Amino acid sequence: EDLAEKHLLNKEYKILQRNLRQEHGEIDIIANDKNILVFIEVKTRNNLEFGPPELAVTKSKQRQIRKIAESYLYEKEIKDTDCRIDVIGILLIKNQEPQINHIVNAF
Repeated sequence: EDLAEKHLLNKEYKILQRNLRQEHGEIDIIANDKNILVFIEVKTRNNLEFGPPELAVTKSKQRQIRKIAESYLYEKEIKDTDCRIDVIGILLIKNQEPQINHIVNAF
């Protein structure tokens, strides 16, 4: 998640919160991208045995993230704000630079 945060800061996102935990699960990063509130799921792998890391965001995980995001908006009384959900896949292969795949508005 530190690599994802650094990536986002380099793209001029403003990090609002990390590791938001609720009864439904967790959202890794909440940030602002200009005037858009972004909920970000980060997946990391150190090999491709099970495919790229972003494929680990299954349909059920997507539903879970949506529920948490909706709950966050409700609790913070956030209305009339554009929102989206991004996924950042990070591949950490030994002796190589990390590969970061940032999928904007992933689902």
